[in-house]
Amino acid sequence: MLDDIAEAGADETWCLGDLVGYGAQPDECVALAREACEVCLVGNHDLVVLKKLDINTFSLNAALAAQWTQENISQEALDFMQELEPAEGGRDVGLFHGSPRDPVWEYVLSTLQADACIDAMDARVGAIGHSHVALFFNRDDGGQVRGEQAPAGTELDLSSGRWLVNPGGVGQPRDGDPRAAWLLLDLGSWTAQWRRVEYPIAEAAQAIERAGLPRALADRLYRGE
Repeated sequence: MLDDIAEAGADETWCLGDLVGYGAQPDECVALAREACEVCLVGNHDLVVLKKLDINTFSLNAALAAQWTQENISQEALDFMQELEPAEGGRDVGLFHGSPRDPVWEYVLSTLQADACIDAMDARVGAIGHSHVALFFNRDDGGQVRGEQAPAGTELDLSSGRWLVNPGGVGQPRDGDPRAAWLLLDLGSWTAQWRRVEYPIAEAAQAIERAGLPRALADRLYRGE
């Protein structure tokens, strides 16, 4: 994916959080994000590994993965994540792990939610993560809100209205397309392009199984769910 980002000519790379959580290579993921990303947010799975969230609020498989990560992650990776925040303002694009209303926990998956989140956002355009689903929401100048999933190749003009955009998931997409998802934003022309890249899913799945993590976490990678 980073090769695709470089070929696209991106000036900066932003990570919207959840560096760790379901996979078996937390140190490698944190190191890669630290090296490659100019901006990196903290996600709820990072926060539970840091023991800032109650592990009992997570699903069984997510809790098992978090516990395994706590037992296997390096102090260096923990120290890096410790300094991250779940949201960042002060840019032309608002950045949130979850949403403008709740940067840690809210999954924005409906137009009703998106409308309220747009009201809570200072920036005209916001980027959100958390759901692992590539999608967008737009409120036009007349106040109408629409939202759709954004399959690979979707290109949109963001120059008018207010927007929430979600690039989808890198390591564990949940929209039926197992390829790594990312979003190219051009802030000069205000255009957005959703992109997908093949990655070695079998290697990631095998690492999960070797680590003794739940088999379901490996199997879902092949299905993009």
